[in-house]
Amino acid sequence: MKLASLPSERRDGRLVVVSDDLRFCTDAGLIAPNLQAALEDWARAGPALERLAGTLRSESVPVERFHEREALSPLPRAYQWADGSAYVNHVELVRKARGAEMPESFWTDPLLYQGGSDGFLAPRAPIPLTDPAFGCDFEAEIAVITDDVPMGISPEAALGHIKLVMLANDVSLRNLIPGELAKNFGFFQSKPAGSFSPVAVTPAALGPAWAGGKVSGPLMSWLNGNLFGKPDAGQEMTFDFGRLIAHAARTRALAAGTIIGSGTVSNRSEDGGPGFPVDEGGKGFSCIAELRMVETLRFGAPRSEFLMPGDEVRIEMTDSAGRSIFGAIEQKIVAA
Repeated sequence: MKLASLPSERRDGRLVVVSDDLRFCTDAGLIAPNLQAALEDWARAGPALERLAGTLRSESVPVERFHEREALSPLPRAYQWADGSAYVNHVELVRKARGAEMPESFWTDPLLYQGGSDGFLAPRAPIPLTDPAFGCDFEAEIAVITDDVPMGISPEAALGHIKLVMLANDVSLRNLIPGELAKNFGFFQSKPAGSFSPVAVTPAALGPAWAGGKVSGPLMSWLNGNLFGKPDAGQEMTFDFGRLIAHAARTRALAAGTIIGSGTVSNRSEDGGPGFPVDEGGKGFSCIAELRMVETLRFGAPRSEFLMPGDEVRIEMTDSAGRSIFGAIEQKIVAA
């Protein structure tokens, strides 16, 4: 089953069920007015939405054309957005970029930061940039949405609370991060509003691509029309989503509608070292910061610039037949 939120007179949009090929949708307002309401009553709403998805497949329900460009992020706002760094290879590289050592505990204890969740950008909305000197970067990620998660849950049990999966663009202002982290109080200004894919998908609908709390397959990102990265999201994910959720719920319960991010998807090269750009036969990268660190290691200094007004980013994942699973995040950087 695939779900999306379309604009309405309310901030949280209106809930629709989307066809598997992303061409059509049908209104789900009789089941739940929006996705947050559905998640809070998932024991009832989930099966009802599945039945509606079945009638959509059989063409026995009124439909409308689904346009990705009109969709909001599946949750236009959320009670909680906690982003992890499950791909420790990425953590190691970006910490090197700012001259910080990586403790060994990072390989055994997940990292999470709590981001702003009061408003997300739509997947086709522009990314406003106040000052290019901030070092704007995209981060291509996988994210999951949970129902109510009890405190102290085990990683194995946590997997049962994942109701939906989507893609994320966790926008970062790289040049603001070192100063903020030096205060030992976390991210704030360096993490502006991000966005999520037009469609959120149930784990069951992903089929064999969902296993062990991970999504397998290339997560593709393009910069100005050129393929920038295609790392496999199922490889080298040190902490699966069960571990991330259990870590977040160690000392607090998580409300229905909590979004947990994987962090930037990152693969090493075949020899175990840092990856290589796509145009050099590698899998590329899911953010510019990682490319800049690899350039520094190879050439002594970064060669690639961060995002500037006019640049365009696209993030998408396709199935084995080349069909888009979640729809595409496609955003242009604009001067604020």
